[in-house]
Amino acid sequence: MSKQAGSEDGVRSRRDEILAVAAQLFARKGYRGTSMRDIGEASGVLGGSLYHHIKSKDALFVELHNGALDAAEARIVAAVAAAGDPWDRLEAACVALLDVQLAPDSLTMPMMNDFREVPDDVRAQLVARRDRFEGLFRAIVADLPLPAGIDRSVYRNLLLSQLNAAADWFRPGRLSPREIAVQVARIFRHEG
Repeated sequence: MSKQAGSEDGVRSRRDEILAVAAQLFARKGYRGTSMRDIGEASGVLGGSLYHHIKSKDALFVELHNGALDAAEARIVAAVAAAGDPWDRLEAACVALLDVQLAPDSLTMPMMNDFREVPDDVRAQLVARRDRFEGLFRAIVADLPLPAGIDRSVYRNLLLSQLNAAADWFRPGRLSPREIAVQVARIFRHEG
């Protein structure tokens, strides 16, 4: 391995460490409550050297937010690909999304719930990425054999609202994330 390649790996590894620390801080303290100084102190990087790894707090937050959605999207796409029936695809997407969101170490929900705290230009980037993510559910809902009077946009937004709100009330114990997701899918199918 060349000296330069080893150096690049070290920079990438250090950057990955900083990203992990920053993600935890943003998840715990929110966008507004987390400063670059906090990130530097928690990751053991002093002053200006943090900017060698990270362009800005805004760019960092967008990168972490998008990374969380990229990972969630990949899991949902894989889960849906294994299902044939439109209702099975809906259930698979619900299960995959709640598995991601309700995992004890999940960063997806804290990162997605902080839109009101960020500057307008950052919010626009976050909303654009979220809208692309929701395109998965738009396609799934488009394939469902829903009654003619059901507005698919309202249906999709209600479904996502229910799934996204689960993190607010879920407590480990009675039902698993998978069981809750199956229940949500059954309710949206109007199945007893």
